[in-house]
Amino acid sequence: MQTFTDRVIKIALEIPKGRVTTYGRIARAAGAGPMASQSITNILGKAYERGIKNIPFHRIVYSNGKVWINEEYKKKRLELYKKEGIKLDKNNKIVNFEDILLEFN
Repeated sequence: MQTFTDRVIKIALEIPKGRVTTYGRIARAAGAGPMASQSITNILGKAYERGIKNIPFHRIVYSNGKVWINEEYKKKRLELYKKEGIKLDKNNKIVNFEDILLEFN
């Protein structure tokens, strides 16, 4: 049986190019409640450190459509968004958030 961590990693790896989802949606799809969304970044960060290097962190966004960008990763993330056709406004929010938001059944 898969653990919550295993399910989170699997779900994150399945987010298609040009789409985004939220921390909370990943937590719920993995079988947990909304508070578990706070653990998603930690789980995926540890998976990355263990060698899972293809995690699409840029496709996981806040529930209001805002993306996380810091100075260290800004250039790379903006390039990834542009390459995938994900448009951001001046406040780092996805312009067509509702259209590209991936919901899980």
